[in-house]
Amino acid sequence: MVVSFYGNFRTWVLQNVHAAVRVLPNKVGENMKSIEKVKKFGGLQNMIADRVFRLSGEGAFEVLAQAKKLEKAGKHIIHLEIGEPDFDTPENVKEKAIQAIQDGHTYYVPSYGIDDLREAVVVYMQRTRGVKVVPEEVVVTPGAKPVIFLGFLLLLQPGDEVIYPNPGFPAYRSIIEFVGAKSIPLQLREENDFRVDIDELKKLITPRTKMLVLNSPHNPTGSRLLAEDMEEIAQVVVEEDLMVFSDEVYSEIVYDGDHVSILQYPGMKERTILLDAFSKTYAMTGWRLGYAVLPRELAGYLSLLMMNSNSCTCTFTQMAGAEALLYSSDSVRNMTQEFRRRRDFLYERIHQIEGVQIVKPSGAFYYFPNIKSFGFTSREMASYLMEEAGVALLPGTCFGDQGEGYLRISFSNSLENISEAMDRIELALKKLKV
Repeated sequence: MVVSFYGNFRTWVLQNVHAAVRVLPNKVGENMKSIEKVKKFGGLQNMIADRVFRLSGEGAFEVLAQAKKLEKAGKHIIHLEIGEPDFDTPENVKEKAIQAIQDGHTYYVPSYGIDDLREAVVVYMQRTRGVKVVPEEVVVTPGAKPVIFLGFLLLLQPGDEVIYPNPGFPAYRSIIEFVGAKSIPLQLREENDFRVDIDELKKLITPRTKMLVLNSPHNPTGSRLLAEDMEEIAQVVVEEDLMVFSDEVYSEIVYDGDHVSILQYPGMKERTILLDAFSKTYAMTGWRLGYAVLPRELAGYLSLLMMNSNSCTCTFTQMAGAEALLYSSDSVRNMTQEFRRRRDFLYERIHQIEGVQIVKPSGAFYYFPNIKSFGFTSREMASYLMEEAGVALLPGTCFGDQGEGYLRISFSNSLENISEAMDRIELALKKLKV
């Protein structure tokens, strides 16, 4: 039970970590206020387009920046905030890129991507999902976010309603609102293992609903939609004549059962943009390489958006991507086995910390613990653990208002560091209980 320390701690937060809280602007309104000050100061009040103020930032990078400041001041920080594999890119992939550079593959290529990579995606989709696609249904992009950004630009009109998961990856809401559509949050509840509740989904659909965003395995909760979930979702989508945006960037990092894609269900390939990328599966975050699988009729227009925004994706990076898809299964399997080991360790270890509740993730590399028993907001708790325990975590509200009362733990760090982080967290949380 939280006692008198509660008031002292809240005072401590306000006095000592105000800066840490301040660097976590996650809500659109907060961003707008900050930018309005910049505009006024710089005399740019009438120069910046209003739509820019509908964008929001990402808390992960802001927390990282605060952690780096503390490290610069001499504090030892264990980083469990960034969603980035702590593994190296497979050697064969790096060698392919180096050879491609030496062979002179450093020039423009078609906006939709090189044939070798598009054909590799065709093989990969058949092998991992049993879905038949053709190269003309594949568009390659410099990372995953261009698929989100350009895909939403392609499909959404002002006033369209888009149902998206909350908590969820912050770019969904940000870009939905940037293009003038209306974001409709679908709450993912702990008591439902953070999976989609079909009845709640149905209640959110209106005549203006245009698209449903899915993310499985899910960031930040580590949940995974099951076959029965996907079957019901596909039925609702077809009945309501919706489009689907399916973010499957964690598709290879699963621990219980096989990955299930919405494309595996009748009628869905014709109405889905599937997003996959190389950052998580192949530890290639800095390479910036992703792709969309979508109906051929839409692929040409997505390529047109690529042409007008990025021209094309780096040639030698694409050649390395083809190598990854076709010849790096062993590296992916080894990485996932290590993530499983960390997941299992954390499940037992977190259960030993009084006042914290968890759902065991079945995919990705995150835990999303419930810390509501301590009586503090997610941001207050994340700031406290950064300062008091030297552990960088993300407030659940970085992923939407339904993340309040939760933290995101990325177990993309060594087992030794993870173990030490849990010891530090347990000690810090004990100070809040008597």
